[in-house]
Amino acid sequence: NNISMLGTKRVLIVTDSVLYKLGVTSPIEAELKGKGIECSVFSDVTPDPTLDVVTQGLDALSRFDADTILAIGGGSSIDAAKVIACAAANNTTPEKLFGVFKAKKHSLPLFVIPTTAGTGSEVTMGAVISDDVNHQKTLIIDPKIVPLAVALDPIIMQGMPPHITADTGLDALTHAVEAWVSDMASEESDRYASASIEMIFKYLLIAYQDGDNLEAREAMGLASHYAGLAINIAGIGYVHAIAHQLGALYGVSHGRSNAIVLPHILDFNNKTSAKRLAKLAHMLNIVDCNAGVDVSCNAFINHTKQLINELNVDMSIPNINNKDFDKIAESAFTEAHGIYAVPKYMNKSQAKTILNAIKNTAELA
Repeated sequence: NNISMLGTKRVLIVTDSVLYKLGVTSPIEAELKGKGIECSVFSDVTPDPTLDVVTQGLDALSRFDADTILAIGGGSSIDAAKVIACAAANNTTPEKLFGVFKAKKHSLPLFVIPTTAGTGSEVTMGAVISDDVNHQKTLIIDPKIVPLAVALDPIIMQGMPPHITADTGLDALTHAVEAWVSDMASEESDRYASASIEMIFKYLLIAYQDGDNLEAREAMGLASHYAGLAINIAGIGYVHAIAHQLGALYGVSHGRSNAIVLPHILDFNNKTSAKRLAKLAHMLNIVDCNAGVDVSCNAFINHTKQLINELNVDMSIPNINNKDFDKIAESAFTEAHGIYAVPKYMNKSQAKTILNAIKNTAELA
């Protein structure tokens, strides 16, 4: 309805080949055509979409002469659609949008139907695109790429397999926790982050064990959405900065990379963020109401590690190599320092200690 009310004539649907072949887009195409709106499908989005994918999408948009974009899928499809919509509106190449606040005009009208509950990309002002050659991940941060409207549909999320439910759910948890401990946290971001954390601990395991539980699916969709709203205000931190490098170098999916790194950064922030993390333990009722800060903080960290364990996250990272650790640390710091309001700064030695711990965990997996 939102799309037809806009006076849209031609919609480019951006999705991946799996969803397209499963027929997920078909009823939506039929609905749009029934309202007199022409549709074309670009279904070549890959996991961790590259510049080449986005360029192909721009070509498809131009050939079809679309005036509106509808993204259907997970974070990869949504991020690709955001960059396509913004580059088209600004009549520029995607590379010129890399960085912070580079767009001059607002994106083409962009609507989103997420099929996963994790990235929150349907509401965030960030998008991640990979380089075609070395797969280095580049961020685009700009309020002009935020979609116009989103439809959160638990029924479409029923199709998520358990391991993707786990990985994407832990991606949402990482967003909410990093926003919660951020130095830019505010009353508003805290409301979103705490609501998200509470729902994730209540419903993620249920959604993982019973994918047809619509109450759990809906709650996880909202939790992901709220976590996205939280990071729009407070930003992310070292979990993402390191996870992006693991994804780029070793092909580990973003949600799983976050799940692997999160416990180590919680341990790193243990003292600095103790009061903040202790509040979460009390909110979740996992400690006695009289428990002290240190006990409560550790309880939350252990509770998080237990959830990751119960979700059977694959901790293996093929080909992880100590020779890459300097590069990973440098790239993570380039991403984070001066942009992310991390509660405590990390030096290269500390980063390499964490990477060694991740490597040891990965080898045991």
